[in-house]
Amino acid sequence: MIEALRQDTGGRLDLPTGTIYPALRRLEQAGLIAGSWSVAAGRRRRCYRLTAAGQQALAGRRAAWREFAATVTAVLEGGPCPDPA
Repeated sequence: MIEALRQDTGGRLDLPTGTIYPALRRLEQAGLIAGSWSVAAGRRRRCYRLTAAGQQALAGRRAAWREFAATVTAVLEGGPCPDPA
């Protein structure tokens, strides 16, 4: 997962190995992701998928992020701030 983030962002997101696992455990305990074990290339791996609750939470967080980013952009560029949703 960390390697995929690194590759997909051209190295802009380069997280230390131990940082993502506590977050995954918290998300799983909150019911936002579900984990299962699989075997790939002879090694056991933990695979995760978003649950329905995780999909809802992600949609809400994306909307909040878009509003935040639009507000910051408006302030930096001297434009009008967007109306709150």
